[in-house]
Formats: sequence, C-alpha cells, structure tokens
Amino acid sequence: MAAGPATEQKSASGRSKGSGRPPSRPGTRRSRVPGPRVLLTALAAVALAAGGLWALYGSTWLRVERVSISGTEVLTRDEVARVAAVPVGAPMVSVDTDAIEARLRERLPRIGTVDVVRSWPHGIGLKVTERKPVLLWEKGGKFIEVDSGGARFATVAKAPGGIPRLVLSAASSPSLRRFDEDRLLAEAVGVTGELPEKIAQHARVVRITSYDSITLELGGGRTVFWGSGEDGPVKARVLTALMKATPKAGHFDVSAPTAPASSGS
Repeated sequence: MAAGPATEQKSASGRSKGSGRPPSRPGTRRSRVPGPRVLLTALAAVALAAGGLWALYGSTWLRVERVSISGTEVLTRDEVARVAAVPVGAPMVSVDTDAIEARLRERLPRIGTVDVVRSWPHGIGLKVTERKPVLLWEKGGKFIEVDSGGARFATVAKAPGGIPRLVLSAASSPSLRRFDEDRLLAEAVGVTGELPEKIAQHARVVRITSYDSITLELGGGRTVFWGSGEDGPVKARVLTALMKATPKAGHFDVSAPTAPASSGS
C-alpha cells in the first residue's frame, strides 16, 4: 500500500527527514564540562586541606612548648619528665602519646597509671597516679614495697611510716610445695585489704608461716591469728565484734570465724 503524502519519508541514510537532530548512538553519553562554581569549590577544598596540613605540621602555631606534670608524690617531676622525653618543639599532632605512656610505666614501676593528654595549642600534660604500698617486705636490710594488687614495684632503704611489714617465714613449711612465695604474698596482701580501717591503722606486722597460718601483730602487743586468707570479709566482721566485746584482750583468734576466741590482756 503506497504511503500518503503526509507520510514522512526516510532518506537512504536512515535519518528522518522531519528531524533536525541526529539520533544518539547506543552506549554513548554527552560529556559535561564542570562549571566555574564547581571548580572553585574543589580548589577551595584542596587549599583548605593543604592549609590545615601546613598548620599542623609545618607552622610554628601548634608545636609543643611546655610539659605539665601532676600527681607525683614520691617521684619527682624531673624524673618523670626525663623518662617521658616529650619532644619539645615538635608538632603537637605528631607526639606519640601511647609511646610516652608505655615508656613511663616500663621505666618507672612506681607509676600505676598515667594519662598523656594534648593541651592545645602548645602543651602536653602527664597525669600520674603512683602505686601505694600496703606491705613492706624486708629483704637484705632494704624494704620492697608491695601494692594492693601484689605488685612489687620499688625497693627503698628506709621504711615509710604507717605501712605494716611482711615477715614470710615459710621456708620449712610443706605448703610451699603447693603455694610459692608469690601466692603467700598475695594472701598477705588480701588479708591487709580485708582489715577494717580502724584495725588496719594499728597493724604493724603480717607474719606468714604457711598458707593457713597468718598472724597479725597490732600496736600495744596485741595479736590476731587469722588462719588462711579464706572468708576474709567474715573474719573482719567477727574480729571487729570480738575486739568490742573483749577490749582488754591481747590475743584474738578468728581462724574459724564461727567459733572465735580471745584471751590474755
């Protein structure tokens, strides 16, 4: 059937005679050139990043100028500063705070915890917490300080006041086959931690002859036979009540807390 006069004829090239645009080819897209605003935004972002890096690493604005140290009691600030070796003059952002903390704890065992913080724009702060001795273990004429976790962290020539001495005389005890010195030391630390404050302040000596034979020597010649370190909280409550009930007694036995005893004057 012949096409009518209104029917659009196609040329031999396949282009519609009535169309003014060439057909788009499959799989091709027209590229768009970024506008001036997009380019300016990108350049501004790059400039800002470069400026920030320069301010952090290249300028003199954000560099370490001072080191502050707090929390020291036995240690001196000079000791802490020397071991910390904070790089004064270095960019603040480049300071390795983890390395400083590790160095302090390794070389100064008296330090229990330390926080290394950046105090912008020019300071590094070292917040030190020192270990506190709860026992003094005398060896060779010197005193090993032991903290509440059983860590032996320092040796001093002079015993600090108010800290009970540990006397460990279990060399001939059969219990050493099962419980070594470290375990017995841990038991002694546990006992001192269980003592009520009013009694602990009078403790002078913690004597251990075996795992189940721990004796406390208090001021005024009083003694407390504690037995083993087991049932510590119960023994502490029983001892408090026993000392109130028999204030003139000189010897107390709470090794069996269900059957405590006191004697002497």
